[in-house]
Amino acid sequence: MSHLHLHRHPVNHVLVVLIISLLMSTSQSLSVNRPYHAKEYVRGNNRLFLDTAVIDEWTELLPLGIFHGITTNPVLLERAGHECTVSSIHSLATKALELPGCNEFMCQTWGDSDEMYTTGLELSELDRDRIVVKVPVTYEGTKVATKLIEAGVRVCLTACYSSNQAIIAAGIGAEYIAPYLGRMMDAGKDGTEECKKMQAIVDGMESKTRVLVASIRSANTMADLTSSGMNTFTFSPEVARELFEEELTSSAAVDFNEAALRCGTDDTTVE
Repeated sequence: MSHLHLHRHPVNHVLVVLIISLLMSTSQSLSVNRPYHAKEYVRGNNRLFLDTAVIDEWTELLPLGIFHGITTNPVLLERAGHECTVSSIHSLATKALELPGCNEFMCQTWGDSDEMYTTGLELSELDRDRIVVKVPVTYEGTKVATKLIEAGVRVCLTACYSSNQAIIAAGIGAEYIAPYLGRMMDAGKDGTEECKKMQAIVDGMESKTRVLVASIRSANTMADLTSSGMNTFTFSPEVARELFEEELTSSAAVDFNEAALRCGTDDTTVE
């Protein structure tokens, strides 16, 4: 019976050892570098926006840390006493984007088709990466939005009142579409169901378009939508404060603080 002798080539042996070492090193590196505790990792894919042009509201509420950015429109600018001009909006955007926690600033273009396109380009020029231009989802507005997207401008189709309009947003590759939940309800529509259909449409079309629910009247309505898988919202300072209006939580916080004071000791000494 003959014996088959297998001779291991020393180069192959060294190569195997090298590969194993690299794999172990890579595995350890990935384990160390995975940001399981980092805010962006834990936060996930949701985006919450503060819907106001009042600067004092920005400075008060952005430190909460729950917001991704700020949304405005000509009506909000008017209410806050700001001019609806490119220079005025650029000034506001600069202030907003300098604030910690503001990663995006949304503002709306205006005018006829040509002016809407030109103004949209000008609004975005200040910071193409962080300024999103809102365009009404009308026939002419969609043409303008398409041109702006082709020019590298981030676009949100706005004033959406029908789930069918989500098809438009996904079709042109708009980053956001903003349905007006409260106003749909005012018009006799089931705004909640319309928003849910929009989400189902963009998911069904395998689009990355975000359904940015706007005109939110209560925190409970927003909670209902989040439980249905929606994750992008813009809401007023009033609704933001409503998120924290829970008497049981406030009472428990007082109880904890009083207990800490009763059983705590002060190790510091005053000379």
